[in-house]
Amino acid sequence: MKSAFIKLFSRALFHRVFTVLFIFFFLFSQAVGVYAEQSMNPAQKNVGVIELLRLSVPKESRVAWLEAERRSWGPWLSKQKGFIERQLFWDEKREEAMILISWASKTDWKSIPQTELQVVQCQFEEFARTETGKKIGNPFPLNFEGELLPQL
Repeated sequence: MKSAFIKLFSRALFHRVFTVLFIFFFLFSQAVGVYAEQSMNPAQKNVGVIELLRLSVPKESRVAWLEAERRSWGPWLSKQKGFIERQLFWDEKREEAMILISWASKTDWKSIPQTELQVVQCQFEEFARTETGKKIGNPFPLNFEGELLPQL
């Protein structure tokens, strides 16, 4: 009798523990999923964002491009709210520069007035013309402009 009681009690205890663990796991896994979904929502405006720019930069003008960037966009960006860092890359095969600018939030990036951007762009083009010896136009035209959003 005692043995049957222990088996019955053990079985009932096992089922209760299993049920509690199952419910706990189910609830916990759902909470984590909701949290992850919220943290990865790219539609949020106040998450970090990377501005992506690609420019035509001929091999013979690579140093001139770097100097024009250093004298114009570099100092200006460092003073902007939400600016984190800027990375400059150059693809020798395509003769194309890729610029990655990290911002604390999309709101910070997009709140910069277009007129202010245009002033710095004009400075960049002037420095670029001086460095390349060109008299008119932008020696390093923009090929692509986009944004990269964090996914984790």
